[in-house]
Amino acid sequence: MRKFLLIIALLGALNPKLSAQRGTKTDAHLFGHVIDKKNHEHVAYATIVLIGTTLGTTTDATGHFLLKNLPFGDYEVEVRALGYATERKKVCLHAQGMVELNFEISEQNVTVGQVVVSANRSETLKREAPSLVNVLDDELFARVSTSALSGGLSYQPGVRVENTCQNCGFPQVRINGLDGRYSQILIDSHPLFSALTGVYGLEQIPANMIERVEVLRGGGSALYGSSAIGGTINVITKDPTRSMAEIGHTITSLGCSNSYENTTTLNASLVSDSGKAAIAVFGQIRNGAGYDDNGDGFTEILDVNSEAVGMRSFFRTSAYSRITAQYHHIKDYRRGGDQLHLPPHQALVCEKADHTIDGGSIAFDWSTADRSNRLNTYFSFQNTSRDSFYGGPIEEIDDNGNVTDVHGDPNAYGHTDDLTLAAGLQYVHAFKKLLFLPSELTLGIEYSHNNLHDTSIGYDIDTKQKTHIYGGYIQNEWKNKQWSVLIGGRLDKHNLVDNVIFSPRVNLRYSPLEELSLRLSYAGGYRAPQAYDEDLHIAIVGGERTRIRLAENLTEERSSSWSASLEWNRMFGKVSTTWVLEGFYTTLDDVFALRTIGEENGATIQERYNGSGATVGGINFEAMAKFSEWCDLQAGFTWQKSTYKEPEQWSEDPTVAASKRMFRTPDTYGYFTLLLKPWKPLEIDLTGNYTGSMLVQHFVSSGTDKDIAVETPHFMDINLRLAYKVQLYKDIQLELFGGIKNIFNAYQDDFDMGMNRDSGYVYGPLMPRSWFLGAKIRF
Repeated sequence: MRKFLLIIALLGALNPKLSAQRGTKTDAHLFGHVIDKKNHEHVAYATIVLIGTTLGTTTDATGHFLLKNLPFGDYEVEVRALGYATERKKVCLHAQGMVELNFEISEQNVTVGQVVVSANRSETLKREAPSLVNVLDDELFARVSTSALSGGLSYQPGVRVENTCQNCGFPQVRINGLDGRYSQILIDSHPLFSALTGVYGLEQIPANMIERVEVLRGGGSALYGSSAIGGTINVITKDPTRSMAEIGHTITSLGCSNSYENTTTLNASLVSDSGKAAIAVFGQIRNGAGYDDNGDGFTEILDVNSEAVGMRSFFRTSAYSRITAQYHHIKDYRRGGDQLHLPPHQALVCEKADHTIDGGSIAFDWSTADRSNRLNTYFSFQNTSRDSFYGGPIEEIDDNGNVTDVHGDPNAYGHTDDLTLAAGLQYVHAFKKLLFLPSELTLGIEYSHNNLHDTSIGYDIDTKQKTHIYGGYIQNEWKNKQWSVLIGGRLDKHNLVDNVIFSPRVNLRYSPLEELSLRLSYAGGYRAPQAYDEDLHIAIVGGERTRIRLAENLTEERSSSWSASLEWNRMFGKVSTTWVLEGFYTTLDDVFALRTIGEENGATIQERYNGSGATVGGINFEAMAKFSEWCDLQAGFTWQKSTYKEPEQWSEDPTVAASKRMFRTPDTYGYFTLLLKPWKPLEIDLTGNYTGSMLVQHFVSSGTDKDIAVETPHFMDINLRLAYKVQLYKDIQLELFGGIKNIFNAYQDDFDMGMNRDSGYVYGPLMPRSWFLGAKIRF
């Protein structure tokens, strides 16, 4: 890291324009307003950016802006606002001068003018990105009334979030049919999710720390880890752009019962008068009582108590460089089973995890004045401590084989420590023309380290795992508005894999018309033979603990992924639309699979071994339409097939047939969101998720006397939310909202019952019919 910082300092010193203007008052000021071209109303909180610099601001509540002490010269100023077309104007700034610049912007489909970073780690218009990137903004998370990242991810094609444990609510996200192990979750483009934080991490990231989530399906670019074959989920935290504060509270009745979840949120940001420094802070407290759906005394939705606080701050060291710091602290307790008021070992079934998570990052961004050279370096960390209890019932048996007593397991306590470190350096050089087109060459190096120690003294379990990954990548993107050709490769040296692994990435975009984009992509990757998230989660099946172990001869899994897509943005009269059609196909060689091999220390052992291989392929379709100021509709649908190349034996019972079809992967699924604003203060949100039939394992338990594969029914989960905004003062707004989740109660109705249930036999929507009420005040 010292070498990285030294390089940055030297590059900064070599830039005379940067050094000359750093820390000086130029008295070059820019002011103006932004109005809607159609109704001439001022647009509040639009983003204003001085292109080629790190400088920017937002319009205030009256639609006006001011930028002070800008570098003098000729620049372009860009304005962005949600639901409007991006506009640019040229301006000449000179010392001791005040320049007025006003904008009139036109409504447009929300997605057309979006800026994304996940396609190539540089800000790029979504329609010009080499890869297809979907964006979930903070408004979507509010519209579906979710308190965590997991609640919003499924509102896009090819993505599905599921619960895989009845006791502890272990969530998993699947992209293009591949389970969570094939996807990489980033926070501000940094890889902080380890195997341990991947267990409950989707539920632990609070929604109010999120500015947007960018989802890149498929391998995408060489800039991200080679395990990101299913896709990349990049959580962009809220950047402070204006001084503001917001506080809110939501109460939810789970199953319309007396089991309530209360969530209180706080967001605030402060921007200095000069705009050189700013900080945004967030906080969330979430308390939810356990919910028992079938009345057997055992929970289907866990008891949760979570507290999260954090911040994101920046300091502009010049017009062309800035330091960004991010920190979060999460205290998360979750427990499921029976008799939640008793100590864990006195309950018959208990799965409990008590996490303390501290993480953050610091990054430095620098560029030359003409943006032809850009440098980014970062260091990030996350430290997690988990106290856990995964215990089932213990039966006392006399000499005659009769059960004399049943009690909890006193030996099921455990503790896990997990430290993740990551650092990287990336350099980008822009060529005005390289061979046949303008291009950007990207070079980078990365290092990631994970130190995991998982213990359970009562069962003599002591798992230690250290991983080191040294990575380097190079890619070049030739691009203009019509073409984008990206060729890249990544080299990774994983300490658990003997050889250096090369992963190629190729992307092609062709836009014959401004509103039409055709894309092709290929990516190769691997997954190392190491412990993953589900290895650190102990399920209770038929009253017995179940653990996963790695086979001795387990080797890395290799994968290849192809995709082709068409994106069409078109106006039909006054209706703005976007249509996306994508085909995807992935092959997996030496695929990781699970089989039951016996028992050890009172636990059933499932072994991860190299299977024959698998293929996943299908089609994603998405359509968006903005009919008017008061009506927005978006919907997506996926059809796919997920199969092993050879049938895999998943049960230790030889009479149970092997399966060629992958479990927990429906052939069809989709979503929709409908936003109605019949008049300005009122918003009506109708949202929903469709889940088709799938094959789910049901192991011997209270619900079956034989391991069976169950074909589940399909579900349509529809939610309604009403919100009414009251302007208390010109810059103070109160929002009242309420609604019903899962209106038609599309929920699993054949849960196992009692202490001998199979906690993994769970499928379908995450929540039964539930009502919620809430309020927010912002100023």
